[in-house]
Amino acid sequence: MKRSPPEAAEVAPVHRVQPSAENAELALREAAQLMAPLARWLLRHGVSYSGFADMLKPVFVEAARRELAQGPERATQSALSMLSGVHRKDVRAIEQAPHAAPPSPSRPPLASQVFTRWMTDPRYRATNGKPRTLARSGARRSFEALCRELSNDVHPRTVLDELLRLGLVELNGENLAPLARGFVPAARLDEMTAIFSANAADHLSAAVSNLTLDAPKFLEQSIYADGLTPESIEHLHRAACAAWADAFEAVVTQARERVDLDRPGDGEQRMRFGVYFYSEPAARADAPTDTGPAGGSPPRAPKRREPRSRSKP
Repeated sequence: MKRSPPEAAEVAPVHRVQPSAENAELALREAAQLMAPLARWLLRHGVSYSGFADMLKPVFVEAARRELAQGPERATQSALSMLSGVHRKDVRAIEQAPHAAPPSPSRPPLASQVFTRWMTDPRYRATNGKPRTLARSGARRSFEALCRELSNDVHPRTVLDELLRLGLVELNGENLAPLARGFVPAARLDEMTAIFSANAADHLSAAVSNLTLDAPKFLEQSIYADGLTPESIEHLHRAACAAWADAFEAVVTQARERVDLDRPGDGEQRMRFGVYFYSEPAARADAPTDTGPAGGSPPRAPKRREPRSRSKP
């Protein structure tokens, strides 16, 4: 009887940090800064602290479940309660309540995939490098053919209606022309929120992995500068947008090549690559500041610094 080779056991990632009072204090201190913009977003949508706190219980329980899955300990209600800090009766209620599975990151909407390929695939570009105007239907280089390349489950008319609704394309007779270079849903708060949460969650996941796991590091860097005028901010914003356009085209082209190269069924990995730009008035050295934490010194206003890059360890 021929013996099958033993299957390789899945190796759990090794944690770089261990729970301790010092590490907990550090994490809470930085979490307060992370939560500040999120709190503003929630308040502007009518979500109070109590509503958010209630929602956090199942989030902590699910995070504890995933942590326990990396080790030998079973995810019992007691273990989940101990690790998450959520009372055992609440853990029991969460597990017994009918609810959908935790949302996992999904593929971009089909309309986004179609529009992105239109903007980046050389077959759909004119000699000047700009996206072609496409015939609505036809065998080659048509909008219908483009949609069929990505999916046969959704009718091209449905994709067209979505792109028209989002204001991304213009229909002139039987021809379609793009009105934008990137997929940014317009006038739909739910779609903008979904994009925001997916992007921000993956950004945080990359940073958390870099900080806590003994694993290959993800790209997670930024550039910081202060002492700038509004005119300089506007100039740098335009420069960042131009840099993103170049990076977008290069990475999308290579991603499409890798998707075509990888055999169906072999690929179980997903990725997200993005960029952001943010500016606001910096605190002045002579501006009044809030009192710092009890027993600590008040926060210091940032000093003028030269532009520099920043990366997680």
